[in-house]
Amino acid sequence: MTKKFDFNKGLLELESIVKTMESGDLSLEDSLKYFEQGVQLTRQCQSALSEAEQKIALLSADDNYQTQKPLDEL
Repeated sequence: MTKKFDFNKGLLELESIVKTMESGDLSLEDSLKYFEQGVQLTRQCQSALSEAEQKIALLSADDNYQTQKPLDEL
């Protein structure tokens, strides 16, 4: 069974990686390791966002929310 990606945790990890890399205290090897992790996290975050957008579009289409309606008409 595949563990579901935690988007918020992924963003926090990505932020931590960026801060670490911006410190300038890493060796070339460590910089490459962090960069690789950052790219992987970025792809996972983008995938999670894409899935959420698709789900929202599907739910919106099913509920006829494609056109804006005043709140009093809902």
